[in-house]
Amino acid sequence: MTTIQSTKDTDALTMTFVAEFDADAARVWRVWEDPRRLERWWGPPTYPATFERHEFEIGGHSRYYMTGPDGDKARGWWTITAVDAPHRLEFDDGFADEHGQPDSSMPTIHVRVTLEDTGAGTRMTMVTTFSNRDDLERLLDMGMEEGLRSSLEQIDDLLTAPTG
Repeated sequence: MTTIQSTKDTDALTMTFVAEFDADAARVWRVWEDPRRLERWWGPPTYPATFERHEFEIGGHSRYYMTGPDGDKARGWWTITAVDAPHRLEFDDGFADEHGQPDSSMPTIHVRVTLEDTGAGTRMTMVTTFSNRDDLERLLDMGMEEGLRSSLEQIDDLLTAPTG
């Protein structure tokens, strides 16, 4: 994978990652659609994800946790807001408590993923929108940018695997 661009726009309250893959859009789409594939890259290598629920449809809910090196679990949730296979996915994303319920003390973000054919593969653009500047800064201070970059870097190996 080649990360072409990683930008933060504090005025627009967005963080954007653009990456290119040597695979068609349908194959890249499956790393979002299939929870077992999603587990292999969602979360940094030291915090692998486990999806307990993944309803990949508009209005669907996902519940997951990432397990740290010491066994600690960071829980999260998604609510799917748009699906246009294999080109667009949108979801709200937030932190969850130990019971998997949304944690209202933490920020909620909106994520828009688009996949487009480049002729040689697929360009994935992932735009994260924050509610306000404080939420953006809080999540960046928690390592969101580095964590997302290291997560996305795992997709290439998944796409080249025989079952990718």
